[in-house]
Amino acid sequence: MTAQPLLVGNPVLLVIDIQKSAFLENYDGGIPKMTAYTQAMRQARKVIDAARANDVPVIFFQEAHRPNMIDFGRELDGTEDVHCVEGREGTEIADDIVGLRPDDYVIKKRRYSCFIGTDLDILLRGLRADTLVMVGGLTNVCVHYTFADGHQKDFYCRVVKDCVGGSSDDAHDAALNAMEYLQTGAVRMSDEVISAFSSHKAVAA
Repeated sequence: MTAQPLLVGNPVLLVIDIQKSAFLENYDGGIPKMTAYTQAMRQARKVIDAARANDVPVIFFQEAHRPNMIDFGRELDGTEDVHCVEGREGTEIADDIVGLRPDDYVIKKRRYSCFIGTDLDILLRGLRADTLVMVGGLTNVCVHYTFADGHQKDFYCRVVKDCVGGSSDDAHDAALNAMEYLQTGAVRMSDEVISAFSSHKAVAA
């Protein structure tokens, strides 16, 4: 059980599936969400802005499925209903919430993990990434699965507790515990991460 520093080597911020469905009134996104979900997604903006201010690369992810549902696979076998369908307003990245820019890295994914069927590995190699810092949702699905895949690919993985949201409070807490189990010290608060980004830039300079 060895706790590593919050940031090791070169950090990259992964902004996972902060999409418009979370902010639209009376919109059935097909996915249950914990009580404080929207608040956590808004809180993520502070970490995104801090990453930009301190030259930490930011990668945005958008879960999106074709309207004919050919790429849902087993995603509808559980609790979730049809969700993140291309062409629907709620599927778009919440660009006003996250401050998306035209030249940002954006990766569309068909599966929960940000690694499955995407070019994330190639991009991370190009960025010489060592530590993956994660915000977004769902804590117990896309964040957790991306964390586990990153862990198995030997990245240092961190999850920002107050900037992720799960399908329920219990599921959120259980996923955070599971990620902490994989890497001691993985679960951090946004103020810690923002401070670490600032220190990282100072050292790099």
